[in-house]
Amino acid sequence: MTNKQDIIDRFLSYVKIDTQSDETSESTPSTEKQWDLANKLKDELQAMGMQEVSIDENAYVMATLPSNVDHNVPVIGFVSHFDTTPDFSGTNVNPQIIENYDGKDIVLNKEKNIILSPEYFGDLLQYEGQTLITTDGTTLLGADDKAGITEIMEAMKYLLENPQIKHGKIRICFTPDEEIGRGAHKFDVEKFGAAWAYTMDGSQVGELEFENFNAAGAEVKISGKSVHPGYAKDKMINSMYIAMDFINSLPRLETPEHTEDRQGFFHLNGMEGDVEETTLHYIIRDHDREHFEARKLMMKDLAKEICSQQDRDCVKVEIKDQYFNMREKVEPVMHIVDIAEEAMKQVNVTPLIKPIRGGTDGAQLSFKGLPCPNIFAGGHNFHGKYEYVPVESMQKAVEVIVKIAELTAEKNSK
Repeated sequence: MTNKQDIIDRFLSYVKIDTQSDETSESTPSTEKQWDLANKLKDELQAMGMQEVSIDENAYVMATLPSNVDHNVPVIGFVSHFDTTPDFSGTNVNPQIIENYDGKDIVLNKEKNIILSPEYFGDLLQYEGQTLITTDGTTLLGADDKAGITEIMEAMKYLLENPQIKHGKIRICFTPDEEIGRGAHKFDVEKFGAAWAYTMDGSQVGELEFENFNAAGAEVKISGKSVHPGYAKDKMINSMYIAMDFINSLPRLETPEHTEDRQGFFHLNGMEGDVEETTLHYIIRDHDREHFEARKLMMKDLAKEICSQQDRDCVKVEIKDQYFNMREKVEPVMHIVDIAEEAMKQVNVTPLIKPIRGGTDGAQLSFKGLPCPNIFAGGHNFHGKYEYVPVESMQKAVEVIVKIAELTAEKNSK
């Protein structure tokens, strides 16, 4: 079907462009360098022959593949993001291609002794005999989500070159700033004009997801009293000790390193402080909405309890919701998941239907009126130097996109 070398060449051309987003920036996109890939994608779409190609003032790239059937078919969409995470460097990405992987250790960087080993990353063994694209051990790869972009582009190219494959109107969109939680914030759902869409932003081959965490961020500010330590008796109040009490009062086993599947957690992901003031940064996650609300309430009640013990207003908790579980928006239209599942089976991919232990643009888009399950893009070990993607997984993702388009037209031909 899709030429393997074409996929490799396209993917490499994308990952070598630094598109790291920046959560401290208030602009959209959050970094100017994201425009480099956004403009490249716009030009490639136009050259490919896609219609209604546009790029707006916030770098959202949209395009249309017109219907080639004479009956009404719902407009469907495919979405991926072009930014990479600020968690790890995306500058000077230098991918390595491992052909016919032998199931053994892969030396990513000999000088720094950085090794991608199946003893630690057991998923590698699924891809023996396949072609892997890895990092050189100094940056991330960017398969999250430039693999998804590659797959959508290759699928559109294939459909343009093979008009005998019948499909309805297809809309695609590439977005900035997904990695900092803003990918859907300025997404124009009305302009996109699809009945539903799929984000190509999952991990291993076969993943199909329509539920994700409910998410919130919490900032806990704790005030103390700084006094010269030589004269501090009965006067000093060390905010860092109060912070330790707060941290240790939350359920210790309800943290990311102790949870899996649909289990929620409190994650302390940043802290800074001194005697006078300490600030804790948490993320709160749970698939169940009631449990999610209970977690938020627990943090607020804990703050009240500590204030009561200290006999002063010394702990303030500010919580902001970030996104919600898209399941409640997708379940009423479960046929869109069924189509994706059937498409996978028809191209010999075993569907792995499971909840996302994270978020996706699809969650926010679902709540903006565009139901949007998530499909595998093929990569592993995102956001770090051990990231890799099997080329064959990207090929399968292209086949799934094409088959979804075909099945949607078939199911609406009667």
